Amino acid sequence: MDSVQSKLDEITAALEAARAMPMSASCVVNRGELLGLVGELRALLPGEITQARTVLEDKDSVLADGRREAARIIAQAREERLRMLSEQEVYVQAQTEADRLTWEATANAQALRAEVDDYVDGKLANFEIILTKTLKSVERGRAKLAGRNELAEIVDRRDEAALPG
Repeated sequence: MDSVQSKLDEITAALEAARAMPMSASCVVNRGELLGLVGELRALLPGEITQARTVLEDKDSVLADGRREAARIIAQAREERLRMLSEQEVYVQAQTEADRLTWEATANAQALRAEVDDYVDGKLANFEIILTKTLKSVERGRAKLAGRNELAEIVDRRDEAALPG
């Protein structure tokens, strides 16, 4: 299949092969041959021009498709960025809430521990008072027993002394 480029190459070859005119830049060419080549070139040009227009139209279409795709990708990237920022914001809020709850739970645990310690200390103090009273009662009871034993010994000694012997 002949192309515009090959026809131009043939015309160039015919001109280069043409006989030069002495002392001139002109040459003698075969008019019929050269006109035939130019005619073939003209016949090829409309097809080449149509093909060039198709390529240009395709170029515009391809560029438009590319621009649409680029706009879609940019919009998608913006949405993804917003989603990620939103997720990050949610994460930061969740972390802040978790820190607050941890602090609050720690404070509540410390307050509860102090309250329990106070309660246990109060119960132990009451138990100590009861034990102290019980211990004093035991001591008094033992003292009474010891006093009775001494009194009994004194009475026994007196009774022994009173007996004739």
